[in-house]
This record gives sequence, structure tokens and C-alpha cells, in this order.
Amino acid sequence: MAPEYKPPALPSPFTNTTPAPTLLAQGAEAHVYKTVSLDPSIPAALKIRPSKPYRHPILDRRLTRQRIIQEARCLVKLVREGVSVPAVLALDWEGQGGEESGWGGAWLLMEWIEGPLVRVVLEKWEAWMKKNAATLDPSQLQTEEDRVRSLMKRIGHTIGGLHKAGVVHGDLTTSNLMLRSPVQNATDSPTGISMDGDVVLIDFGLASQSAQDEDRAVDLYVLERAIGSTHPRSEPFFEEMLHGYRESYKGATATLKRLEDVRMRGRKRSMLG
Repeated sequence: MAPEYKPPALPSPFTNTTPAPTLLAQGAEAHVYKTVSLDPSIPAALKIRPSKPYRHPILDRRLTRQRIIQEARCLVKLVREGVSVPAVLALDWEGQGGEESGWGGAWLLMEWIEGPLVRVVLEKWEAWMKKNAATLDPSQLQTEEDRVRSLMKRIGHTIGGLHKAGVVHGDLTTSNLMLRSPVQNATDSPTGISMDGDVVLIDFGLASQSAQDEDRAVDLYVLERAIGSTHPRSEPFFEEMLHGYRESYKGATATLKRLEDVRMRGRKRSMLG
């Protein structure tokens, strides 16, 4: 039996917070917690990049610092440009306490976004539709499809704002898109699944500042492939995402032209294995 996973120790600012930080997600490079900001009533998201013991200490510190600063810079720039992303609340790139404390990583404290992942919303919607679509009349079916079209278009608007600001995400999937829950979060859909709220981009661990159409096209291609593999019932509405992208970003024409080239390369790789 494998031993129970034990995450790395928290940095000193968060070892005595009440309530204690709750681990939400863990990856190869970072751990994400729900915690609080200066006021215990204000929730916040804490992203920790722990040190890697298998790397040389100097290289590890340099890489950790570089990546956390790059992520924070992208977020600050996007907030300034009016793009829907979490605001940066605090940052430590040196490793709070340093090597003497036994903790040499870096952390980023961000605004807490209340709402579901787009991945969860679409998964629930597709599961409901698979089971109940046959019971809907044509007008109800049209309404449901229009709701997904609207969501896709809003996603396109948000990504257009991202690229207009000169930032590429690097890992665009529906797991890195959220819907900020509105104050009145109700729906008259028979599915009971709300698709309201602003689309918010999260997890900028692979983000970078770029003015290259190739990088923007790859962003869109990654999202297109992610939707096609994870949300097959929603895939036919991807064109609405591109429509919203065109509306919000003046440079969309060149990027979408490059997207066709990226698609062709992707098809060739698939054919050749």
C-alpha cells in the first residue's frame, strides 16, 4: 500500500493562519491552497512552488524565482489591461525564511475567484443532455445550444483580451477557465446548470509575454484540442469562441490564419503517429 501523500511544509506566513490553508490541487511544479488574506473573512488563493531537492540548489532557486515572477508579471499586466484574471495580493520569490528554515520555494497569493470551472459546467451539461436531450422539444434544444454558444463566445472575448494585452497562456484548457458566480446565480434551464458569470482565466504557470501570431495560434489550438477531447457535445460550438475572439482582438485575422497552419501540422503528426 502506497504511503499517504504529504505535501511540503507551508511557508512561515501561512503556518499560523486561521483557518489553516486547504490543499485544492497539486501538480509537478506547484500546489494550490485556499487560504485567507490579511482579513480572515477575505478568502485568497495561494500558489506554492516548492523547492526541488533533485535540482542543484542554485539552479533550483533561479528557476523557481524566474517562474513565479513571470507568472506574477503576467497577472499584473492583465489586470491593468482589464482582462478577467485573479489579482495579485502578495508575492515571495526568495523563499520565506530561506534555507535556514528548511523552506526554499516561492509563493504567490491571489484573489479568490468564487465559481465553478468551465470544465465542470460543460461536463455536467453534457451528462444531462446525453440522458435527457430526447425529452426536449426543438425550441428547448435550441435554447440549450444557444447557452453553450454564448459561453463559448464569452470565452473568446476573454482570450482575445489576453492576446491583445500581449500575453499567451501556454495551457489553455477548460480546467483553466472559471465562471465567476454572479450575485444572482439562478437559471431557468431544465438542466439546472448555470452558465452565467464572467469568464476568468487562471493558472498562468506556463504563461509568457509574446507578440508572435504563432504563440497565439498555439494557445487557440491547445484549447480547441482540449474541448474536442473532453467535451465532444460542445465541440461543434467552438466556432463561436473564434467569433468572440475576432470581436475582441483586432489582430485576430493574422492569428487565425496561423491557426490553420498549426492545425495542419497537428494533423500531420497525428497521421504519422
